[in-house]
Amino acid sequence: MHKMNADSAANLDTQRIDRWLHHVCLFKTRSQATKACEARQVKVNGETIKAAKNIRINDTVTIRYPNGRFIDYRVLGLAPKSIPKKTARELYDLCEREMSEETRELVKLFNASIKPIKRKFKGRPTKKERRRLVNFHEKSDTRDD
Repeated sequence: MHKMNADSAANLDTQRIDRWLHHVCLFKTRSQATKACEARQVKVNGETIKAAKNIRINDTVTIRYPNGRFIDYRVLGLAPKSIPKKTARELYDLCEREMSEETRELVKLFNASIKPIKRKFKGRPTKKERRRLVNFHEKSDTRDD
């Protein structure tokens, strides 16, 4: 039912990383895969990338999970569309990195200690945010005197 044609698989030389992550069922949705790339949780061949980065067969994709685990996936094939999980598992080779319990605990503590401050929305600040920024800068200018 969901078999890929040899022709469609042969036509794919590269594929966007966010699409590939979604198609091989590593992320439930493509937007989750995109957010993971934006949050610098995904690397290709050791390099932090954006969601639009194209990957090729034999690239190594590393994903950092919240619990401090790093898992490497070697790309064995590209998928033109979403496919069943059983078929998707044939498109990558899984290699989990070994970490001691001490190291895992240190990674958890480090991740908990550096929670980045995120703005509510991307792009320009809203009128309300601009007022807060102006008030903050005015207060800090008067304290310097």
